[in-house]
Amino acid sequence: MSTPRTIAVVAHQKKTLGGGLDELRRRLTDSGADKLLWHEVPKSKKAPQQVRKVVEAKPDLLVVWGGDGIVQRSIDVLARAKGGSKIPLAIIPAGTGNLLAGNLGIPTDLEQAVDIALRGDRHRIDLGKLNGEYFGVMAGVGFDGAMINEADRNMKDRLGKLAYVWAGVRHVNGEAAKAQIKIDGTTWFEDEASCVLIGNVSKITGGIRAFDDAKPDDGWLDVGVATAQGALQWARALGTMAVGRSDSSPFVRTTRAREIEVKLKSKLEYELDGGARSKTKAFTAKVAPGAVKVCVPRRP
Repeated sequence: MSTPRTIAVVAHQKKTLGGGLDELRRRLTDSGADKLLWHEVPKSKKAPQQVRKVVEAKPDLLVVWGGDGIVQRSIDVLARAKGGSKIPLAIIPAGTGNLLAGNLGIPTDLEQAVDIALRGDRHRIDLGKLNGEYFGVMAGVGFDGAMINEADRNMKDRLGKLAYVWAGVRHVNGEAAKAQIKIDGTTWFEDEASCVLIGNVSKITGGIRAFDDAKPDDGWLDVGVATAQGALQWARALGTMAVGRSDSSPFVRTTRAREIEVKLKSKLEYELDGGARSKTKAFTAKVAPGAVKVCVPRRP
């Protein structure tokens, strides 16, 4: 594969990996590219404006440096913008969770990640779309959303992955909410649920394999409902996920769908790819097949 002639970079200034952004710049300029478009942002929320500029410039490659937050906001712009889906996205996993990168086989190693960006396969993956916003990993409401929201409150930068553990312990005894879930127009679940999770990939926060058969290019979204309440039931559910199939737990139900409608009795916080969002009582999620092109390890 020939070296991309124009490479654009959107980087989270506070994220680090290997030799840092200076090393990334050196490797990209040494690759033989004709032009390097460089954009740094202080937080993920500032990324969309820069990605829109990148789309207008029509580069041969967009490199995103950071965690799942900046990756999610970048793919959201690419999926929405005219011509955005044609630009290959390369992920340099410099964040806390790096869930999308991990599921795609991109290692947390700067040299290897840059090699995948420049010489890896270009592969189209599906996205989910919830309340008009695209996501690549998962969307969650209930226990998951509350946990992510608390971990987001300046904790992730200080505690890293421990932020999720701390927040999870605090919310494990939270009340379950009455939920109605429709799968492709048919009522599938109507009962109390402590967590509703919609996944585009297999592994979620903490490396848990929530959806054993999920693939980011199968044209489906996977749906999981957890009915576990209290520390003991959650320990049993998570223990089952750790050693076997998640759907073998008595506290977990899973299925797959192209469209999911969720109605809740009370407003709950939800999250997209590990980023907290506002409270909601209802939402619809749909699959967007092959919505973006990403750089992945070369297939043998």
